[in-house]
Amino acid sequence: MKVLVTGASGFLGSHIVDACLRAGDEVRVLVREESDLSHLRTVAGVEFAYGDLRDAASLRRATDGIDVVHHSAARVTDRGTRAQFRDENVAGTERLMTAARRAGARRFVFISSPSALMGVRGGDRLDIDESEPYPARHLNLYSETKAEAERLVLAADSGEFTTVALRPRAVWGPRDHSGFMPRLIAKMMTGSLPDLSGGRPVYASLCYCENAADACVKAARADGVGGRAYFIADRKPVEVWSMLAVLAGRFGGRPPTRQVSHGLLRALAFTADTVWKLPPLARRSSPPLSRYTLALLTRSATYDTSAARRDLAPPPVAHEAGMARLEAWIDSIGGVNEYIRRVQ
Repeated sequence: MKVLVTGASGFLGSHIVDACLRAGDEVRVLVREESDLSHLRTVAGVEFAYGDLRDAASLRRATDGIDVVHHSAARVTDRGTRAQFRDENVAGTERLMTAARRAGARRFVFISSPSALMGVRGGDRLDIDESEPYPARHLNLYSETKAEAERLVLAADSGEFTTVALRPRAVWGPRDHSGFMPRLIAKMMTGSLPDLSGGRPVYASLCYCENAADACVKAARADGVGGRAYFIADRKPVEVWSMLAVLAGRFGGRPPTRQVSHGLLRALAFTADTVWKLPPLARRSSPPLSRYTLALLTRSATYDTSAARRDLAPPPVAHEAGMARLEAWIDSIGGVNEYIRRVQ
């Protein structure tokens, strides 16, 4: 099977490349020439296609002769205007899907997110499944545009062109320099992360990088998945603030103890989100605090992954094994201080 991976120079995309190669696939990657390709250039057997989701001609070249597309590339930060998010996450997905279908690809695996279901209003959501509807109003532009792209992908499913959406939650593991885990560890180790738990447990489904990548490989081969979305997560949820205490112990830090009023934080996040809607500011930086970030740390969110276990496979890597691999990788790059220095 010949596959195309987008976002391959990024964290999850690089692990999808690894998983496809282990499965015996021929792998082509869509990358920008200015991207950091240092890791990919060490991976034997990878074919490079240079281009951009905004450039239809480069997408036609990249998809030529491809059987399956794994679409991992996306704008995932809080930085950006509505036009930028729509062009990259929605229009870019549509351009890639059109190119893949015209090139004769048989399957399109879209890396979506549970954030597609995050609404402005909402509290704890425990053990929800794929019947959960999209909200009327999304929490941020990332959530809104991932939901719109997911709808487009699933609606395109046909007998000749199978489409499937995977929703890995809070992907973590080695080679991550910009996701939620390195940011939390960096803030915790520098003493700038307050305890936002409010004195109650906050449960979360997480997804180790190899578990997410394995689900992609399985989705490229499984029967009966067309037009469906699947939550992808580790075997068991974690309690966020207890997990941070364990990480502090592993890396010689102290868990967060400083309490901050939730009311004050919600007001600050709302104000920041409002101000950062201004295009000149949105293009340059992310807000210091957003309602989206606050929700991730204060709302419980766990997912019923029985559909993915049934149609794809159980996640192969347990949480503790993933933590051990993360710790070993951090040691290999020079320790936690170097890890923190690289956080983007």
